[in-house]
Amino acid sequence: MSSAYIDTDHAWVRLRSERLAVFAPHTEGQPDRVLHEIPLLGLEQLCLREHVQLTAEALCALFKAEVPVHYVDWRGDCLGTAMAPSTAESVTRLRQYQRTIEAAFALAQARALVEAKTHNQLRLLQRLNAKRRTLEEDPLQRLDALRRQTQIAPDLPSLRGVEGAAAALYFPLWAAFLPSDFPFEHRSIRPPHNAVNACISFAAALVYHDVVAALHTRGLDPGLGLLHETENGRWSLALDLMEPFRPALCDALTVRLLNYRILASGDFEPHEGGVYLNREGRKQLIQHYERRLDRSFLSDQAGHRTTLRQAIEAQVVSYKSALAEGAGFKPFRLN
Repeated sequence: MSSAYIDTDHAWVRLRSERLAVFAPHTEGQPDRVLHEIPLLGLEQLCLREHVQLTAEALCALFKAEVPVHYVDWRGDCLGTAMAPSTAESVTRLRQYQRTIEAAFALAQARALVEAKTHNQLRLLQRLNAKRRTLEEDPLQRLDALRRQTQIAPDLPSLRGVEGAAAALYFPLWAAFLPSDFPFEHRSIRPPHNAVNACISFAAALVYHDVVAALHTRGLDPGLGLLHETENGRWSLALDLMEPFRPALCDALTVRLLNYRILASGDFEPHEGGVYLNREGRKQLIQHYERRLDRSFLSDQAGHRTTLRQAIEAQVVSYKSALAEGAGFKPFRLN
């Protein structure tokens, strides 16, 4: 197990030897009931809904194991992260601060990220189209032309413009592979306006948590963005590094869950002007997300069998190496 998610309101978690015991909400006059036990060994991160209680003893055990704890709201948005202080990578962080404000360095890494993201969008469309022959070749060629433009964008605003143009072309093409009872007019985030956007956004929140955890583990500051400007209140570098994984983890997973009827209309509910996954829907998406992360595949880029979970780690390691002079950054690329 690498990640654990506790979504039961008013559940509580305590330490039992080398395991976390998750108890059902307390009922007057009833004995405490254990819902699940989570081994600390192999746990990489813990995500808790905001009404889940965690004992101090359990939190300290997580600190000792260097496992970050993310508190999330009902949308899956991160409210905050608790983790042990990191002091072993001070030199790395100093180098990161210095390189991030170098315009040439920031542009080079941002170009690589957007090029990889656009490449992965194109490869996902090609894979989907190989089965259904829905798309003509011309729009795919136009998307590939935009991918090539990312490599010569003269500055960050221009690069963001190319990224936006690629997204505007990509999403209508991608939507052609969705079932007819789940329409998708355009990408909407806050709030998601339909079930398709709800799936993409919740999956993106999961990727975000995984990238934040990987950055912390490698001693990097997740807040120092390149493509996404550094701002208070968000981990901008995590937003940057998750971009190449969106097609493989968010978009591909959404198509699968809806086409195979793993998620149905009953797994969504209206809330605050938007449409969101309900508890059962979140459970299904998380389970299939974790399976996708751990599914082994032969990577042309890595030259051996790997998983998307390992690919996230490898990309963070590559970025850390790129902070040193002369090292090349290699974002994740689909075969």
